Formats: sequence, structure tokens, C-alpha cells
Amino acid sequence: MKNKFNIVFLLFALTLMSCERVAPNYYGVLMTNFGKAGKSDYSNAQGRVSTFPPGTELFQVPAYEQRAEFADDNGKPRVLHLKASDNTEFNASPLYSYKVIKDKAVDVVFQNSQLGSGSDFMRHLENDVLEPHIYDLIKERSRSFTTDILMAEGGSLKFEKDLEEVVKKSFNDKGLELITFSANLDFSD
Repeated sequence: MKNKFNIVFLLFALTLMSCERVAPNYYGVLMTNFGKAGKSDYSNAQGRVSTFPPGTELFQVPAYEQRAEFADDNGKPRVLHLKASDNTEFNASPLYSYKVIKDKAVDVVFQNSQLGSGSDFMRHLENDVLEPHIYDLIKERSRSFTTDILMAEGGSLKFEKDLEEVVKKSFNDKGLELITFSANLDFSD
């Protein structure tokens, strides 16, 4: 009788330990069955969530604004070297802020679950997905402007506004809302 009580108590304790809680100001996305059935294995979650069954994982995606800049692993700002259409070099140090669109939180996690979970999920999303994509967009857009246009009065602002619209549309396609964007152009002497 005492052994049965110990087993029941152990199972109860194990079940309680395998529950996670979706933190305030976060969207919870629960993956079940190791995600084998694709997007149908991902669902929104709130409150306490059982992660006891094997292959179950809770992703917590911040619901608040995320600020980011291009930086290396040591946190030192990274400068992007670009070329205008007339082959003149200039630099950019992009800064941006964004947040996950509530209705698309499942899509964001499903498309990027290979990056891992936990507190580093958003940092990996920025470093491995968003920043390379922004870099490609900046390179592409910079080749459609000449140095004269970029350096003319209001030229760099026109470039930044044009680039911001392209990045905003691209982020929206990824389930993210771009809030601010600045390319911070710098021209050599």
C-alpha cells in the first residue's frame, strides 16, 4: 500500500514539474509530437501548459517591442560595406525595432523552430534570419541609387524611406511588424 502511494506521489510530482507557464507579455506557442505533422502540431497556449509528453515544447515569444542592431558575437556594432550603382562604396549601421504580430506567432515559431527555444530564440531569429535578410535587401536597394543621389540633399533620407518600406513588407511576410528602421548611412571622404 505504501509503495502504491509513493508511486502515485512520484507521478503527481513529475506531472507538476513538467508544467510550464506562459509569462506575462509573451505569446505561448506549444509544439507537440516533435512537430512531425508540420504546422498542425503548433498551437497557441496560455497560462499553465503541460510539457510532460515527449516531443512537447513551449516556445515563449515576446509580445513587446524588440530593438536590435547589427552586432558581432561580442556586442560590437557591425558596419555593412555597400556599393552604389556607380560602384562607390559607403557604409551602413542599421538599427531596427519590431514585434511579433499576435495572430502570426504560431507562423513565426513554426518557420523558425530550428533555431531553438528558450530565451535565445529571438536573438537567434535576429542574428540568423532577420539581419542576413536585411543585409540582402540593403545591398539590392543600394545598387539602384547613384552616389550623387545618395549624397544630394534628402537623397539618403529617400533611400532610407524606400528601404524601410521594403523591409516593412518583408517583415510582415515573416509575421513581424517593423516599428522603426534606420540605415545610418556613412560616406567615406
